[in-house]
Amino acid sequence: MIWEGIYVRLEDCLAVVTGGASGLGEAAVRNIVLKGGKAAIFDQSEEKGRQLAEELGESVLFIRADVTKEEDIRAAVNQAADVMGGINTLVNCAGIGAAEKVIGRNGAHHLANFARVIQVNLIGTFNVIRLAAEKMIGNEPNEHEERGVMINTASVAAFEGQIGQAAYSASKGGIVGMTLPIARELARYGIRVMTIAPGLFHTPLFDTLPEEARDSLGKTVPFPPRLGYPSEYGRLVQSIIENPMLNGETIRLDGAIRMQPK
Repeated sequence: MIWEGIYVRLEDCLAVVTGGASGLGEAAVRNIVLKGGKAAIFDQSEEKGRQLAEELGESVLFIRADVTKEEDIRAAVNQAADVMGGINTLVNCAGIGAAEKVIGRNGAHHLANFARVIQVNLIGTFNVIRLAAEKMIGNEPNEHEERGVMINTASVAAFEGQIGQAAYSASKGGIVGMTLPIARELARYGIRVMTIAPGLFHTPLFDTLPEEARDSLGKTVPFPPRLGYPSEYGRLVQSIIENPMLNGETIRLDGAIRMQPK
């Protein structure tokens, strides 16, 4: 049996993390830096982003950027590459949620609300992918011909969207749908593309709920019967980075939950 060691180490990461100032993105940033890598946080929350960068030290750079704006991301990618000496890792966590029925008490779903969710979650993710890829293809390949890895964030809602999640599910389903074709296209450059579909995780979104409500939601997860920890997302990011055979796939990170209609 042939055994090869880990090809890519987190200490070699020069990562861009969108939505990296809080929640799942923050967990990814913390783990990368803890293991010796460098990270550039792209986020619109300047206060949280600067606080995190200050806490984690010189290995972290904060850049205020809107993933939906081409000029913002192009400038941010260039700045991150200049400061870190390149980009070989992308973790896309920026996104927004929305809950609105197709036909609600006040009539039809607002089209602008649907478009906004698609714009941020799906088009924003693609915007960063394309501009980061443009940088990565210029990297010198490592001894195993890798130039980079991209990890996107979908949701179990891509598969079992609940009532009122038409926009959110469509945006996350789009991320799942473009994972394989982009992975196939970028394979020629030695760039891998993966997606994580988290279930119920204890992110700032859940901090607005009473502890009893959070516990109740957690118990709907078969095992472990709790909300996921952001650090568990960060550990999966690490596993994807370190395992070169992970490519073109979506991994559910959900404790075996299957969402009910509501």
